[in-house]
Amino acid sequence: MAKQEAAVSEREIFSLSGPLYLTAVDWKNPHHRRSVAASLVRGVYILERDRQENRLGHQAQASPWWNFFHFQLSRMLIDDVDYSVFGGIYEYHSFAFDCNAPKFVIAFRGTIKKPDTKSRDLKLDLQCISNRLHQSSRFQLSMQANPECN
Repeated sequence: MAKQEAAVSEREIFSLSGPLYLTAVDWKNPHHRRSVAASLVRGVYILERDRQENRLGHQAQASPWWNFFHFQLSRMLIDDVDYSVFGGIYEYHSFAFDCNAPKFVIAFRGTIKKPDTKSRDLKLDLQCISNRLHQSSRFQLSMQANPECN
């Protein structure tokens, strides 16, 4: 039997649950910045969900979460142990110049309790609690991906 496709959750579809009201971002407004940051983080969660469900092309749900705000995903951060997407580096591209907009944003997802990622994520949660997250490969990969840290 072929694997049944999992239904896409309404929460994953930007046009149904994204902040569509935010058509013009005021980068000086903390509420706007928070909404954009939350959307970029949500995009990382959905990137991982797209990977788990083998959603490609028009079936993938992640890109509207950053495209709506004129960001491009310049790099996915992939765990070297379970190969999950744990972060993304976004670059701002807009025709309208705004000196208050960030040029780059690094977003990380939190724990996902799905079989593909649960054990690795929970192990990292324990490292975080014991103040040893900096010893993880995800931390090392994140630092290497950020040119400011090299």
